[in-house]
Amino acid sequence: MQLDQLRDSLADYRSLLPYGMLGIAAGIVAAVVVLLFEYAISAFASFWLQQSQALSFTELPLWARFCLPLAGAAILGLIFQSLKPSDREVGIVHVLSRMHSHYGQLPWRNAIVQFFGGVVALGSGQSGGREGPGVHLGAAINSYVAQRLALPNNSQRILIACGAAASIASAFNTPLAGVIFAMEVIIAEYTVIGFTPVILAAISATTFTRLVRIEEPIMTFPATVGVSLQELPFILLLGIICGSVVALFISIMKRTLRTHHLPIFWRFLAAGLITALIATQLPQVLGFGYDTLEQAVAGNMPLVLLVAIIIAKVLATAISVGAGMPIGLIAPNLVIGGCVGAALAIVSDLLVPGGASDPVIYVLLGMGAAMAAVLNAPLAAILAVVELSQSVAVAFPSMLAIIAATLTRSSAFRLPAAHQVALIHLQRAIPEDPISQLLHQTNVLTVMERNIQVLPHFLDVEDWSEKVAGISGWYLLQRDGESMYLIQGDDLRKVLLDTDTSAGVDLTELDLRRWSIANLGPRATLREALDTLRSNTVEALLVEGAKTKQGPSIRGVVTRDTIDQFYLSRF
Repeated sequence: MQLDQLRDSLADYRSLLPYGMLGIAAGIVAAVVVLLFEYAISAFASFWLQQSQALSFTELPLWARFCLPLAGAAILGLIFQSLKPSDREVGIVHVLSRMHSHYGQLPWRNAIVQFFGGVVALGSGQSGGREGPGVHLGAAINSYVAQRLALPNNSQRILIACGAAASIASAFNTPLAGVIFAMEVIIAEYTVIGFTPVILAAISATTFTRLVRIEEPIMTFPATVGVSLQELPFILLLGIICGSVVALFISIMKRTLRTHHLPIFWRFLAAGLITALIATQLPQVLGFGYDTLEQAVAGNMPLVLLVAIIIAKVLATAISVGAGMPIGLIAPNLVIGGCVGAALAIVSDLLVPGGASDPVIYVLLGMGAAMAAVLNAPLAAILAVVELSQSVAVAFPSMLAIIAATLTRSSAFRLPAAHQVALIHLQRAIPEDPISQLLHQTNVLTVMERNIQVLPHFLDVEDWSEKVAGISGWYLLQRDGESMYLIQGDDLRKVLLDTDTSAGVDLTELDLRRWSIANLGPRATLREALDTLRSNTVEALLVEGAKTKQGPSIRGVVTRDTIDQFYLSRF
């Protein structure tokens, strides 16, 4: 009974208290899965790495730097070749696609593929990140819980956003950036009601992670101060360069996506071979690249090496992601942007000796600019920079760099974000208009017409006078226990008043407006209702209730007019 009450309360999108409690639980569940994923990668990589937590491959001998990514790609190719194409879809793109095409129901099979495929890929040195896979895993575990508990599908969307926010918060120790990332990228909406459970999920995930994480966070930055006004041209240039580099990254990824007609084994093997060849000369291309960021922050890398790492990381990661490997692109782009910032700090100091502020700021600004450009998430990137630096002073220059990078990628090069490119390639449109968002977040129980009564197709005089007289609403006609169609009470009464009912009446012989019907589960959203009306070419939907011996009971009726009146009242 309590679970039924929870389902009914979650059907109302404005139920803050149950959604808040759900957000806390979702954050902890997602954090557990993300931490397990991190530890699994470290355990797998510990067979050949001493510093497996940071995935530092730079100390490996040359033969290992070549063989490890190549062997990992070959193993992944063999595994993925045995899978159905639908089970190979992973990462943020998969989450976004299922959010709109399957109403947030993420299959557990894809999550298993993401977990173990990500462990093999990242543990073997492929140039990628764990954050994209973490978002998928955090969202998938919460979607699975929602499906097992038969929670309304509109709440499932919020649970997925909670899982995404918790994953980013847990990975980077940046709860606020995780919240904005979830709202900006995953569900693309900003409402106070939507923010509440997502914020609580990020808080609970961050708290849990800080309590149980054995090692220190991978990325830590020294204290920073703001930049001077004289440096703003360099900050603007930094954003433009980062936007241009990300545009190159997306262009290479886009071209690699066009090879998806080829067998997946050969795609993975080619991507692994390219990474392996680059790694023989530049081991910094392997893995997350956070050790490279540490060197850039410390100022221990010459300009030529920084430029080489940028080119290598762009090439290896874009090809690997475009080939479909189960890796993320957030961490590599943070490294790319950080190296761009470190390189520009060196150049600016050469042009204006002593004019550049702390190079750490340039690294941070470059990281934020690249993250914003590749994800089209400027607000999340700004907050990530502030939280990583633990200084509000960097907010002002970060806004300039991040907006410059985003505009450069979108306006100068006319390229969408990386995940949008992948969705376009998959021919999956993601509507982001307010009406679509409203339909996705509204459960049918909140708007359905509840006045419905079941009638047999034949009524004697006592039946019709007792069941029909004075009652409005809908009538569901049944014959031998089978539902036939709906009629409206007002129409039925008018016809019966002019009909001789002394010997009973067969309602199927009356001249009445008949509404064709299909069934709809109580978990469904208005988006699902609209899709069901269209796909079944019916005029009304019967919202099912509890199951009885005669079959599911009927809780209400939804028509196209019901949906139209609902969203017209909101706009």
